Formats: sequence, structure tokens, C-alpha cells
Amino acid sequence: MKPLAENKKAYFNYEILDRFQAGISLIGQEVKSIKSGRINLAGSFVVLRGEEAYLVGANVPAYQPKNAPRDYDPERSRKLLLRKAEIKKLIGKCKERGLTLVPLRVYAIKGRIKIEFGVAKGRKKIDKRELIRKRETEREIEKQLKIRG
Repeated sequence: MKPLAENKKAYFNYEILDRFQAGISLIGQEVKSIKSGRINLAGSFVVLRGEEAYLVGANVPAYQPKNAPRDYDPERSRKLLLRKAEIKKLIGKCKERGLTLVPLRVYAIKGRIKIEFGVAKGRKKIDKRELIRKRETEREIEKQLKIRG
């Protein structure tokens, strides 16, 4: 499964506690646009409204902008296709303090567009700095091993 789009900022800004997979309710031109890799997950999130889940803030531009319907909104809310048991589990997890649902990546399985999102907890600035320091030290170690080996 090669990802069609990935939200790299989510891995930096959030600590991912649990992952879920869902289908997305799309119109035809959105499917073509996503399959060509033209989706932006930056700044998007998953919202639970009643007994349904929605992807909010994801930008899917029109496949052919000149041929798109006049009322097409690239940032409209898109319904996520989940089972009721999964939605109830998500509602329980979201009621915990400080947890949010963040989309991680979009990919295709057997021609169907799927989204992977995670239950996440926001990282503090100190944690982000620590993560950067850790990455830099790992790079230095790899560099030294490459030189010596």
C-alpha cells in the first residue's frame, strides 16, 4: 500500500496512541484527484457528530478545474465510513481529556480510497525539542558509523 498522501506534521505535533482505518465518501472527480496524489491533509482533523465521523479541513482540488461543478467546495466535510462499534469506541476515547482524531495518511486498497487516522495527544514544545535532539543524535551516530565502516 503506497500512500497517496501523508500528514507528516501529525507525527511531529502529536503522539499517536491508536490507529483506525476508514473509507471516505467521495464524488467521482475527487477519487480521480486523490489517486493522482492531489490531496492535502495538513490542518485537517476528524470530527464525531452524533453517530457519524467526518473528515474536516482536507483539501481535495478538482480533477479538472475548468470542468468542475460551480458549487464544488474542495474543503467540504467528507463522511468517513466506519462500523457503529468503531464509532462508539472513538466516542469513548475522544471524551478523554486532551485526545483528538488526526488523519495520518490516505491510500488505495483494491481501488477504494481509505484513510488512516489516529487517536492522538498533542505534544508540548519541550517534547518536540527533545524529539528533534534525538533525531540529530541518531543522524550523527549513523554518520560516524558510515565513516568508520
